[in-house]
Amino acid sequence: MSHMYFTEEHNLFRESLRDFLNKEVVPHIEKWEKTGTIERFIWEKFGEMGYLGLAYPEEYGGLNLDLFYTIILLEELQRINSGGFAAAIWAHTYLAMTHLNKEGDDYIKTKYLVPSITGESIGCLCITEPFGGSDVAGMRTTAVKKGDNYIINGSKTFITNGVYSDYLVVSAKTDPSQGGKGISMFVIDRDSKGVSATKLDKLGWRASDTGEIAFDNVVVPASNLMGEENQGFAYLMQHLALERLIMGVNAHARAEYALDYTKQYMSERTAFGKTIDRFQALRHTFADCQTQMEICKQFNYYVTKRLDLGEYAVKEATMSKLQSTKMSDDVIYQCLQLLGGYGYMEEYPLARLSRDSRLGPIGGGTSEILREVIAKIVIDGKDYKPAT
Repeated sequence: MSHMYFTEEHNLFRESLRDFLNKEVVPHIEKWEKTGTIERFIWEKFGEMGYLGLAYPEEYGGLNLDLFYTIILLEELQRINSGGFAAAIWAHTYLAMTHLNKEGDDYIKTKYLVPSITGESIGCLCITEPFGGSDVAGMRTTAVKKGDNYIINGSKTFITNGVYSDYLVVSAKTDPSQGGKGISMFVIDRDSKGVSATKLDKLGWRASDTGEIAFDNVVVPASNLMGEENQGFAYLMQHLALERLIMGVNAHARAEYALDYTKQYMSERTAFGKTIDRFQALRHTFADCQTQMEICKQFNYYVTKRLDLGEYAVKEATMSKLQSTKMSDDVIYQCLQLLGGYGYMEEYPLARLSRDSRLGPIGGGTSEILREVIAKIVIDGKDYKPAT
């Protein structure tokens, strides 16, 4: 572990977290992967340990720790080999809760953020729409002001925690005439009349619930508007740097776990009278994979440090997700190959890893979109600035 970024306190936290995950989560993973439902008790256990509040203010029950504690949480979640479980945790903690903390007033933080930190309440972030994909500005969901309420109509899709969460952080157009500049953010209770969800059947991330959500004349109190009206697009863009870094860290950690497992397998598997880690062709393939992973990991730590210092490193965070998710797919593909026929068997971890990894270049902004964002910065000279 790099002493440049991690202190002794960080390392002790990692050890205790890994022990917690092995004892409290790993025994249930196979069940959750099969049922697609994460049982509620584990959320409260995460809350009791403080894992859901690492980055949040102490006044609302958080620990207000530096961003490298978050990185440790993300890395260790990947080592239990359930991309779905990891996604459910970080989508709640760093997507939904980020907006509650950054745009929510004291009323919203008390009502929604506090129980989110304790694990009593689970959230999801609803941006993507069936006809919009990565085109956030083109969303069709609307929120029309009527007295002291907003009436919300529309739909969202590919929403992690979209079925079993308790509240939804939702983007909707309050002024469709302004296009992307007419978006606002709301927090909506799951049991609100007119909210419905359909569970989607996915290739990977099987433990998490991913939903398509419909809003049919949902009445939302004006007090549940987060931040300023028509500033939602700026809020969404401001938090994308952290979301992209999270996806990048997930990717390098996933690849590192695959490499650790594959190295152990190669040291035990024999062919032609020797272990397969003695064959030059396989050794060099492994060396290339290890190199690719390590470069991404160290770059991701560098980006983490910049964000932790308060810098708006949107270019570097975008590069993190773009390169790390591609690397993860490439490395895990090679690791599966190094296991031969066993890599294709469900009882070995590479089969699930390969499915879970494939979402990396798609979710949270496709690689094609990310390349255009980077091109605008490095070719066109566009300067992205934080909204607040």
